[in-house]
Amino acid sequence: MLGGGESGCGAAVLAQQKGYEVFLSDKGKIKEKYQKVLTQFEIDFEEKQHTDDRLFTADEVVKSPGIPDTIPLILELKEKGIPVISEIEFAARYTEAKIVGITGSNGKTTTTLLIGHMLKKAGFNVGVAGNVGESFAMQVATEKHDLYVLELSSFQLDGIMEFKPDVAVLLNITPDHLDRYNNEMENYIQSKFRIAMNQDESHHFIYCADDQNIQKHISEVQAHLLPFSINSKQVKGAYLKEDELIIKTDTEPLIMNIQQLALQGKHNIYNSMASAIAGRIFDLRKDVIRESLIDFKNVEHRLERVIKVHGIEYINDSKATNVNSTWYALESMTKPTVWIVGGVDKGNDYSTLFDLVSEKVNTIICLGEDVQRIHEAFKGKVENLVDAKSMEEAVKMSYHFGSKGYAVLLSPACASFDLFDNYEHRGYEFKKAVRNL
Repeated sequence: MLGGGESGCGAAVLAQQKGYEVFLSDKGKIKEKYQKVLTQFEIDFEEKQHTDDRLFTADEVVKSPGIPDTIPLILELKEKGIPVISEIEFAARYTEAKIVGITGSNGKTTTTLLIGHMLKKAGFNVGVAGNVGESFAMQVATEKHDLYVLELSSFQLDGIMEFKPDVAVLLNITPDHLDRYNNEMENYIQSKFRIAMNQDESHHFIYCADDQNIQKHISEVQAHLLPFSINSKQVKGAYLKEDELIIKTDTEPLIMNIQQLALQGKHNIYNSMASAIAGRIFDLRKDVIRESLIDFKNVEHRLERVIKVHGIEYINDSKATNVNSTWYALESMTKPTVWIVGGVDKGNDYSTLFDLVSEKVNTIICLGEDVQRIHEAFKGKVENLVDAKSMEEAVKMSYHFGSKGYAVLLSPACASFDLFDNYEHRGYEFKKAVRNL
């Protein structure tokens, strides 16, 4: 196992359970909670180094998704003919359960949790895993589910060989993580389409018909196609007719007013459509699907309303780690906005945000160590453009520039690793600073 985080640790436990001789190696420090699990299961591991002699005698290597395929160690393993796979590929070998796999540049977590919520409400024995919650491998090792709903990143899909979900969902493809794909959009698109590469006509492929990157490659998919769209009527799948959501599979259509949806905003109509189609594939009753779409509680750090302070609403969208996620957040804003943005820039093109920023944003607060590109992009487009060196400072500034009837939106459009451990840490620090106002 390469990497001692959630996926590596889960894969190690499953591998040991299946009779493999297991060795886990992490170049960095392994968190205490994972060390405890490895010790409990008596799994041999090392941290802060890779012992090449041991790794190069492996029959197979399960690689954590955070490790790029291009590092010398991975290249050398492949050169020696040692298969390098993802935890998703490994875990899927050891379950007979049905699998729903969800990928896309944005909306994966929300849609995964919504489909999981829907299936649980219908009485299914469901495990929700992948890029969210406890790892797929750990659940296969320690729990017995009849159905898994998996959030799948492009990095996880890069490491599959035979994995084939019964139902695949592709929400959208917009530029993200291009640093991992030689800055080639086509490489990233192909990575997302790997979710369907082993599917045949007995499987289902749910996809956004409004996404041009998906439409260009849809003819490559062998599975039964179920598109969703807010722009055009679909014979099968889902579409929007004025304010009504219409879901059509093989049975009577499910019709629902979008004002009833728990998740508001254009992007969430897409997420709700994809989830409802998945529910119909599993023959869920219409009232169960309808109730699920009405009572679903969204994930923390995704357009999460924190509190109002003297009439200023604070919204935590720390999970927006790319420009497209932030586009959706700004698109959903209905009040004059103070926008907190910045972090580790992954080669962002901010031009798609210009119109929304001009229309909705009064002040931009740049948070992070390198904010020059944000300044270059938005100089002259807003009334105020200022820098903050800490979350506490950014929140205090936002209160100063806001007033009653305003919203303050943390939607960074960047990774968090300059000032924070991860996007959750960034979101918690935002909420703490807001509550300290």
